[in-house]
Amino acid sequence: MENIQYLYPSKRNGVNPQIFALWLGICGITMMFAALTSAYLVRKGAGNWLEFHLPSPFYFSTGAIILSSITLYFSSIWLKEAKFGLYKLGLILTFVLGIVFIYLQISGWKIMYSHGLDIKVNPSASFLYAIPGLHILHVIGGLICLIVAIIHAFFLPNKVSEKRLFRLKLTSQYWHFVGLLWVYLLIFFYIEQP
Repeated sequence: MENIQYLYPSKRNGVNPQIFALWLGICGITMMFAALTSAYLVRKGAGNWLEFHLPSPFYFSTGAIILSSITLYFSSIWLKEAKFGLYKLGLILTFVLGIVFIYLQISGWKIMYSHGLDIKVNPSASFLYAIPGLHILHVIGGLICLIVAIIHAFFLPNKVSEKRLFRLKLTSQYWHFVGLLWVYLLIFFYIEQP
């Protein structure tokens, strides 16, 4: 199985259109979050800014998203090695950890709200609802891809194919990106705390 070429290069220029589209989307998402964190800094510098510490669920959610990347990485390896039981287990664990990530993010928002930090109180709180909220939407997109991967894992024959490896590669690249994006956002928010 080591010799499988699952990148499907196009005949014209050697670039796979699906990989190109994925990375184009990743570049667009990166630019959007770079703009949002820049807006955060600009607005903070304008004054009328409420300083507070991130609730602990945001840190725990980071552990969940990192673990989910690890389980998806091993799921890909197990598919290549035709260990179908472990491959399926890795996909399910990745999906569950993605749900845990979202749950912990919402728990962080609830703690903020219980301390009087709702979205209307101060622009600083608004950013901490909006930026992670947009990130959660991208995580949900990844969860939808994982649902498709899980359906394929359980309903297609237990066979390693170029197409299956390629689909999982695309899903993995997006999921790892979403995880790295959250790590960047957490570090950004941590540095900007009082």
